[in-house]
Amino acid sequence: MLNNKIQDAINAQINAEFWSAYLYLSMSLHFQAEGMPGVANWFKIQFQEEQAHATIFMNYVNQRGGRVELKAIEAVPTSWASPLEAFKATLEHEKKVTALINDLYALAEAEKDYATRDRLNWFVSEQVEEEDNCRTLIDKYSLIGNDGMGLYMLDQELGSRTYTAPSILSE
Repeated sequence: MLNNKIQDAINAQINAEFWSAYLYLSMSLHFQAEGMPGVANWFKIQFQEEQAHATIFMNYVNQRGGRVELKAIEAVPTSWASPLEAFKATLEHEKKVTALINDLYALAEAEKDYATRDRLNWFVSEQVEEEDNCRTLIDKYSLIGNDGMGLYMLDQELGSRTYTAPSILSE
């Protein structure tokens, strides 16, 4: 069974994951309206991934006999000057999520909750991937600059991204 400290911290993380999902949905809708369907698709996939992350945490709380408490989700930004600006904002946001996961991991260690620590290992690895993906896209957009053909080709590349549910979701 989860102790109250761990349960409260995971519930806060669930809220953070849903806020992230809401942010990426906002980004997706913004770039769809701006005529960049590939960028919109990339953020739509991020939206789906963040929903999955929240679900993984909710399933875990339930598996451990805890209680999920959903909280209100604060408003998110709704516009960005460019995809580069949005990806820079995404990287900064993912760094904050990494810090939240690290804090949760440290709490699990302090509380000697090794099952929670084990579950968090997946999220630690996931955050490395999230930050790396953002850095790669920032590098690509920085390299392209305002080259129309380059922007078009990168938009096409981002449009080919598909969502794959994490295997941990079926546990």
